Amino acid sequence: MSSLALPAAARTLGLAFSGLRSLWRRWFLWALLAVLVFALLVTVVWLAGRHEVSQVQATLDRDTADAVADLRSGLQRNAQNLRATQAGAPSREHWLDQAAALLREHREWLRIEWRDAALAPVGAADTPYRRSMFDPPSRGADQSDIALACTAARKLGSLAYSPSHYVSLAQGNGLEVMELCLPIDAGGYLVATYSLRDLLVELVAPTLSRGQEVAFTEADGTRLVAIGVPRRVGTRVFTSQQLVDLPGATLMLRVDGWRAAPDLFPNLLTALVTAISIALVSVLVLLARDTRMRLRAEGHLADALAFRKAMEDSVITGLRARDLMGRITYVNPAFCEMVGFSVDELMRSGGEAPYWPTELAHEYQQRQAMRLAGGVPPREGFESVFMRKDGSRFPVLIFEAPLRNAQRAQTGWMSAFIDLSEQRRIEELSRASQERLQASARLATVGEMASLLSHELTQPLAAIASYASGSLNLLEGSGHDEVAMAVRRIAEQADRAGQVIRSVHDFVRRRDRTREAVAPQVLLDAVLPLVGLQARKLGVAIEVVLEDGLPRVVCDRTLVEQVLLNLARNAMQAMDMPELVDRVLRLRVARARAIGTAAAAPDARRWLEFSVADLGSGISGEVAARLFTPFFTTRSDGMGLGLSLCRTVVEQHGGALMFEPNRPRGTVFRFTLPIA
Repeated sequence: MSSLALPAAARTLGLAFSGLRSLWRRWFLWALLAVLVFALLVTVVWLAGRHEVSQVQATLDRDTADAVADLRSGLQRNAQNLRATQAGAPSREHWLDQAAALLREHREWLRIEWRDAALAPVGAADTPYRRSMFDPPSRGADQSDIALACTAARKLGSLAYSPSHYVSLAQGNGLEVMELCLPIDAGGYLVATYSLRDLLVELVAPTLSRGQEVAFTEADGTRLVAIGVPRRVGTRVFTSQQLVDLPGATLMLRVDGWRAAPDLFPNLLTALVTAISIALVSVLVLLARDTRMRLRAEGHLADALAFRKAMEDSVITGLRARDLMGRITYVNPAFCEMVGFSVDELMRSGGEAPYWPTELAHEYQQRQAMRLAGGVPPREGFESVFMRKDGSRFPVLIFEAPLRNAQRAQTGWMSAFIDLSEQRRIEELSRASQERLQASARLATVGEMASLLSHELTQPLAAIASYASGSLNLLEGSGHDEVAMAVRRIAEQADRAGQVIRSVHDFVRRRDRTREAVAPQVLLDAVLPLVGLQARKLGVAIEVVLEDGLPRVVCDRTLVEQVLLNLARNAMQAMDMPELVDRVLRLRVARARAIGTAAAAPDARRWLEFSVADLGSGISGEVAARLFTPFFTTRSDGMGLGLSLCRTVVEQHGGALMFEPNRPRGTVFRFTLPIA
């Protein structure tokens, strides 16, 4: 029984699948037929509507062209009638009678004037159908519209029109008018004033049909006057415009036609196709009931896939899937944003990824070969370096695991990536903060040591000064002048050392020092003896250059002398090289330059610039970046505080300390001090 049941079950399944295929085929054919019939219906209705619209528009264009032709012929007849009034008028009174008769026949005219060659009024007649709207004083020879039309008529040797203009009436009303100027044989002009609204009523409106609105507009579309029926609700607007090109003026005649929208079913064929389409839709509704359950299941599946896709796209961790050949099969947006490559670029990359750094590509290939051979990556992950599309490198933390399908068979590898750039930046900032804190602690320690040393050295220095003074008293009159001079120098340097200690103590305690006006020569003379001793020892020649007429500077004399002494000693130590033959120390004082100093502002004349130049090996870029950093030094016996303290002293005086390469070699240090 079991052997017979298996073929029967197979046949049943085969028939079921065959029935499903037949159902899907019929559904597809019905859907295709419905699309074709619907497209035919839409096309027929659209063509019928377009045909009706084109007919309505063509009729309106033809009516507009006829109206423009009638308007031009009417204006030409009016000009001939106007010329006839002057030809048959022997006198002004007779001309006025003819003008009044002409105004009674032409309602579109508001006024007819006879003007001489200078445009001065000779006679005028107003229409009997309106109250006179022109003030005689305002209709003089200087009226711009009439002058413009008559000037154009004089140039053309024929009639000319003025541009339309607005004439105000009582109670805030007004009319849009246009002037016609006609030269006459006697040397004057006949001027007729048209009402644009009456011109439409008399010359244009009789030629148009019902359901239309006609208007005069300017070239930019501004409406001047309009007549006709208002637009009805639910109607469609058809518009036609024609240019009315008059000598001296240009108008646009616009005609708007109101017509109901074209019928949805303009003929019997459209109605028949519509009936068939309705029947077909009914059949489709019946078929839709059978497929509703399938569509509902597909909808649930699509929602589940969309939810999973949204989760993968929203995570900030980069995700990447590879098949067993090492080819990328999936990446999420976070990974693309991390490496800077698009999805297509990564999918086409093959076995060698474009985000592998060139210098590490061999290492990554070995790692990938180990994974493809079945090597298990560490569960805690491992760090590596990736390369962005712009070439920049960044560290990443990688987690990898085998990718398995529903049958638990491995189909590839799944990897997660975390960008460590921000973490590294925070660690670097923390390291820099710790270094700054340590430097601050060392500076505080140095301050305490300076205070302690200033306190402890005060008494020994005072004793040295006292012994030196006593020795000088004993040597008086003994004839040992050289010994007396040496003892006097000892006393002076002891007193100077005491002043330096007091200045440093006040500097550390941030006390205000008494500043005085000191000549630059005095500052140099105070440090030259000490500089000279070291210069003779190192074989350095000293050059001192002072500009003529230099004023005094306001400063703490002791601290500034220490700055000069420190810069001079550094310069001489920079030249302490066996291979260096020319050793020259140049001390210079001049008025501050306008560029490259703290006196770069317009008050550069209020500063003096002190410079110390050497012919040493110069300062490299790496050293220059940290030159003024506390505790940074290039000498094994240095503390790294000299230049930092020098810059602080100069900045407390309002100046600036800077350096630049010396030419042809060496370095120049410059600082500025305010002029007294």
